Amino acid sequence: MVQKAKILLVDDRPENLLALEAILSALDQTLVRASSGEEALKALLTDDFAVILLDVQMPGMDGFETAAHIKRRERTRDIPIIFLTAINHGPHHTFRGYAAGAVDYISKPFDPWVLRAKVSVFVELYMKNCKLREQAALLRLQLEGDGHAGGEREKEPAGLLAELSARLAAVEEQAEALSKQLDDESADAAAVATAAHLERKLTGLRRALDALEPGTGGGAGVLPAQG
Repeated sequence: MVQKAKILLVDDRPENLLALEAILSALDQTLVRASSGEEALKALLTDDFAVILLDVQMPGMDGFETAAHIKRRERTRDIPIIFLTAINHGPHHTFRGYAAGAVDYISKPFDPWVLRAKVSVFVELYMKNCKLREQAALLRLQLEGDGHAGGEREKEPAGLLAELSARLAAVEEQAEALSKQLDDESADAAAVATAAHLERKLTGLRRALDALEPGTGGGAGVLPAQG
């Protein structure tokens, strides 16, 4: 059974949270409500989220301040944030949203299909990243367990490395295609921020995988040297 991703919905108005749930229910993921910035930060202490939909105008801690706290935390700084706002004060206001770390900035009323499509992209990437991390952890365990094995067993980790590398390459290819598509549709800050976020995630995964290769330290002494 595939574990569902969690999506954090932050808005001080119950009717807005209800509307977001109705729009995103078709994604069949776990939707978590937060009625304030403080409540959102509390939820982020214990759970991992694929994406955060964050209302800008909230009493007390507003969306910008909440985003600043999220980006300061090591655990949560890479979670994509989509700002939702009912007001539009022009380019400066929008820029403030991107400066706070948002990957997108959507004004209400918004197209439900567009919002659902944007969220689904981050959910898919989150699920793939989780799967790759699990595979890397399993591979590392097998490399450690087979470190002193001989014969054909020494060939198994190499095969697993190749398979994992191929799967990561497929995700990298999809991300590159997504980046090109975003560039074709719009050259605004949202596209740039999204592409940069995906690039950081995939670069980290590739670096972790490369560390497992023979002769790079992570797999040194585990697999036979190539002569």
